[in-house]
Amino acid sequence: MAAKAKAKPGKTPRRPAVGIILAAGQSTRMNTDMPKVLHEVCGRPMLEYVIDACRGAGIERLFVVVGYGKDTVIERFNGDKGITWVHQAEQKGTGHAVLCCRKHLEDFDGDCVVVCGDGPLLRPQTLNELLDKHNQEHSVATLATAVLDDPSGYGRIARDSYGNLQGIVEHADCTPEQLRIREINPSYYCFDCRTLLDALDRITPNNVKNEYYLTDALQIVIQSGKRAIAITAVNAEDVLSINSRRQLAVVSKLMQDRIQAELMNRGVTIVDPANTWIDARAEIGKDSVIHPFTYIHGKVRVGRNCHVGPFAFVREGTVLDDDVVFGVFAEIKNSRLGQGTRARHHTYIGDAQIGRQVNVGAGTIFANYDGREVHPTEIGDHTFIGSGAVLVAPVRVKPRSSIQPGTVVRNNATNSLGEQPPEPAKKSKRGISKT
Repeated sequence: MAAKAKAKPGKTPRRPAVGIILAAGQSTRMNTDMPKVLHEVCGRPMLEYVIDACRGAGIERLFVVVGYGKDTVIERFNGDKGITWVHQAEQKGTGHAVLCCRKHLEDFDGDCVVVCGDGPLLRPQTLNELLDKHNQEHSVATLATAVLDDPSGYGRIARDSYGNLQGIVEHADCTPEQLRIREINPSYYCFDCRTLLDALDRITPNNVKNEYYLTDALQIVIQSGKRAIAITAVNAEDVLSINSRRQLAVVSKLMQDRIQAELMNRGVTIVDPANTWIDARAEIGKDSVIHPFTYIHGKVRVGRNCHVGPFAFVREGTVLDDDVVFGVFAEIKNSRLGQGTRARHHTYIGDAQIGRQVNVGAGTIFANYDGREVHPTEIGDHTFIGSGAVLVAPVRVKPRSSIQPGTVVRNNATNSLGEQPPEPAKKSKRGISKT
């Protein structure tokens, strides 16, 4: 069912592993008609982050348990052959959700990693550490824990005087002494699959909600005397899952910090990170500068040595080639700007292919929508577009054309006034024209 992961030199070889992602809940606290796991965090559904984290840890075979809005969730990931969708018709707890996967797991001799689909801050490194420790210690149950300054609301990790795992105590059931424990359970589990299924068969719904909890299965494993361990492997900020709109906003901000940190590590300058928003799907080249109050949304590609913003809105499908300046109060979508092109201020560019070394003057509008359909515009290399021009699509402007300020261009213009564009403006030391 799953290929055996290759161990690095000096490491214990891993057993085959599959992933179970719990994604069936509706989340009434979010007050939403959409399945919770499809709500976006920095442009991607939260479930997509969890799937990627599992695969980043070498877990290729995934079982995703769905319930509320299952058809919508499945459609969103249509075509992903590595996912087996498992329907949980009634949401009867985390243990019951895993039991819904039984028919897929009965003949599997390996490990099961169980995580929740509403925790997009999950990192592949954490799952790698969980799997490595599970195999090194020859454990049948391993969980990754976190230490929080404020553990309120989380289940506490109970250990004996030797540090051995004794179980998980829910917050409401804690004694005053247990409430002082700061090590908590963020619900990252790894089980020997056969041991897990056996334990799940033995749990009972002995709680007010009449639900079957995965933590009860862990307790059965511990009481049976089999080896179960807990490792502190989760960063404090990574434990946050999403059960409300407020938590969605908090997690989105943490994810945004991650995205920007990675871009800056790769050589991108972000002048004011707190006032910049960049989609997780965006690609930005080395030595580009993102100025304050810029919003980059969707699958956008920005080349090297570009300047974007301030107050720029860069939308889905945009490509900025190297050395492009896309400036203040400018919006662009589904368009390409060729190398060295300038669109400095107060411009809307939509559905356009713009060549190299083009000047787009202030206030230029690409009128791409006629009330019924969206039409394309093509601008040839070395074209000069004066301020306040309106290009009414569909339109094609040949290379080296000159469009005078305030001109309305229609019907495949070749060179609106038959003039050559002016000489290029002199460049500053940074290679950016001063005009």
